[in-house]
This record gives sequence, C-alpha cells and structure tokens, in this order.
Amino acid sequence: MSIKSFKRLEKKFILNLYQYKSLISILNSYMIPDKYCKDGKTYGIYNIYYDNENNDVIRHSISKPYYKEKLRLRSYNEFSSPDDIVFLELKNKMKKIVNKRRLTLKLKEAYDFLENGKEPDLKEYIDKQVINEIKYYLSKNPVKPSVYIGYTRNALFGKDDPEFRITFDSKIISRRTNLLLESGCFGDYILDEDNYLMEVKFLGSIPLWFTKILSELEIYNTHFSKYGNEYINYCSNNNLRRKNIC
Repeated sequence: MSIKSFKRLEKKFILNLYQYKSLISILNSYMIPDKYCKDGKTYGIYNIYYDNENNDVIRHSISKPYYKEKLRLRSYNEFSSPDDIVFLELKNKMKKIVNKRRLTLKLKEAYDFLENGKEPDLKEYIDKQVINEIKYYLSKNPVKPSVYIGYTRNALFGKDDPEFRITFDSKIISRRTNLLLESGCFGDYILDEDNYLMEVKFLGSIPLWFTKILSELEIYNTHFSKYGNEYINYCSNNNLRRKNIC
C-alpha cells in the first residue's frame, strides 16, 4: 500500500468552450501535460462522497467555515471491480490551505473498512497513521455513501514549477442513488456540458504570466464546489417537487 499527502492553495474558474480552447493553445508554451493526458487525451475520475442523513458535511462546507473536512472514495476506473485500486481520501481545508491525506486500497478492502469496520492489513507506519485519522473522523461523523460524482479531466504541470498544476474538469455528473463505483458513470449534469471547471493548484503564488493570460481572456476567479453545487441543485429540485405536489 502507498500513501500520498497533498498540501496546496487552490483557485477555481468556470470557462466556456472558446476560453478553454484559447487557453489550452497558450498553455502549451508554458506547461506540459500530465502523463495520462498526452496527445490530447483525458482521463476519468469517479467519486463517492460520504455524508449523513441531514447532509451536515456539505451544509457545513458551503457555509464557508474556517475549517472543513470531508471523506471520499475515488477511482480512476469507470467500472471498478473488487480488486481494482482505489483511493480513500480525507480532504480538509483550513482557511485557504487544502490538505489531502490519501490511502491506496483495493475496492473490496475499502468497502470492508467503511461498511464493516474491518481494517486493511497495513505495514507502513504512515498508512496506519492515515487509517487512524479516518477512523477518528468516522467516530465523530457517522457518514455513509451520499453522492456519486464523476467527470473527465485534462491536467497540466508547469515546465519550470511542477508544483504549479492546472486541471480542467468537464462532463461533471452526479447522482444520489446506486452509490457504487462498480455501477459506472451516469447521472445529472452539475455544470453545463459546454463549460469547464478549471482548478489552479499551487504553492506560494500564481505565475505572473498566467494572471496576464486570464485577464486577456476575461477569465475570473469563482467559487464552485462540485459537491456543494450538487447539493444546491438537489435542494432546488426538492423544493420544486414540493411545489408541484401542492
């Protein structure tokens, strides 16, 4: 098993198709594609987010608190099987700093742990440390599978600064039923099909050349959370159904 820990600043932007194509053509001079995104390729990311019956985790998150934390199960296989590798992630944000603790498991091991409390066989100290952090989180937050969110990603890294990373997510869909990674990627769109969510991830500051490009293309910072916007849509749809019933 392996573990990775990420700590960084993040900024988000919504791009239309013209802005996306224009920006990508410029970024090729400054950045290199992720190893899974060479020759114009993209890859899929598929997640199960955990929350309680009252949606307290996401309700707290969208209230813009000083500190927030959430648990998700992530796969890079559209149809995961029990022996496929997945990532159990505990992600938190304090003020503007994002920290992510990641544990690599087989899907069946992750399910056994999350559903039955059976701990995987861990050999490395840091793996045990992360599993203890997740156990503590679960003891304070009786969560269960709440939302499925899947999307397609294009990712790039800075040529001179590999810590400077840009991702473009599109075809972002969600569902609140059939919450299994084995079931595939289907659901309702959270973001318009022709739009892209750009996330800029960095340590320190954003390069000046990049801020100038954003200004030229009239691309502006926004606040967009995949899970947060899914919850807002979910609440809106429930309100509409109540009105129709009445």
